[in-house]
Amino acid sequence: MKEKLLDKIEGAIYGGAVGDAMGSPTEGLVPAVIKEKFGVVTTFREPASNAWKEPGNMRPLEKGNGHITDDTLMVEALLRVYEKKQRHLTAYDIAESLVEEIAEHKVYIPELKKEAPVITRLYYPEQYLFLRHRLANVDPREAGQGNMVNCGAAMYMSPVGIMNAGDPERAYREAIDLAGAHQTSYGREAAGVMAAAVAEAMSMDASVQSILAAARELAKDGTKLAIEAVLDAAAGHLDVLSAREDIRAAMEPFDTVKSFSDRKKQGKGNANIPSRIHSIEELPVALALFSIAGGDTMKTIIGGVNYGHDADSIASMGGAIAGALCGAASIPEELREELDAVNKRSFKQLAHTAFGTLTPILESDLASHQKRFSRISRHC
Repeated sequence: MKEKLLDKIEGAIYGGAVGDAMGSPTEGLVPAVIKEKFGVVTTFREPASNAWKEPGNMRPLEKGNGHITDDTLMVEALLRVYEKKQRHLTAYDIAESLVEEIAEHKVYIPELKKEAPVITRLYYPEQYLFLRHRLANVDPREAGQGNMVNCGAAMYMSPVGIMNAGDPERAYREAIDLAGAHQTSYGREAAGVMAAAVAEAMSMDASVQSILAAARELAKDGTKLAIEAVLDAAAGHLDVLSAREDIRAAMEPFDTVKSFSDRKKQGKGNANIPSRIHSIEELPVALALFSIAGGDTMKTIIGGVNYGHDADSIASMGGAIAGALCGAASIPEELREELDAVNKRSFKQLAHTAFGTLTPILESDLASHQKRFSRISRHC
């Protein structure tokens, strides 16, 4: 069982990182433009444009060539917090330890081709973590209030699913707590469902249907409605590429961002503000593509990459869920090797470290359950 659990962790980490890196150059594009520029993207590709090279560019991000983005950088940071704490986390750990990880520790950032604090790479809603916890000193459980609602918390919640392997309900609760330090409303809700899906995928008897059932059961409000809608749309398809228009049509009533450029325009209509009837696009679409792909990791990733919009996050979320279900071998070895080389880190080693962190957490969970049972059963 230990070998299988390690394989699932490695699959989740590589699946998320490969999806992120492969989707980076198609982020912000629509399917027609992706087809024109790249055809069908099935591997790492060059950046969609050379704008990042222009002198004076304030964010010279080389989004392509296998480079991971902020999604994976944040996954790594959260895994380091789990490694440091060796236990389940709370919103206070986000405020204290995750903020320290992103603001004070330098890592190699491939898009910048240099070592720098992760916060220098983050989008404003993720930089909000620093603002709220270091400058405003807000209660960590409520610090996500006021943030622009987006997928920024959901995109790095796969470690919560890993550390709650086999327990999607606990993963959901832990992620909702952690995400409260960063996000609010349906951005926070998606984080909980993402963690739950990965936790279920980590189960030895997991299946595509058990993962989708966990997501459906635990999701609330607009997130639940959006998941149901896109899964219904996905049911009529056998190919992730031909399903794109129907999935987008099913998602659009719940998505406050009608075009990718709207993501940068706070206050435009209902964009990025709290709601109980809306949902982020990334997680429901990832689940729909995962369903059509029958859980196949690369088909799920390729579906997300070629869907466009927030392609790196869609492909990363879907890749993490499918990778946790299917294991590391579901991702071609040459892609895993190239990913490690280009990004100057070993995701395999990261998975081994995560496995070493999970072991004492599982032992602590078991001891806690045994202690509780003993306390309530001795007088029965």
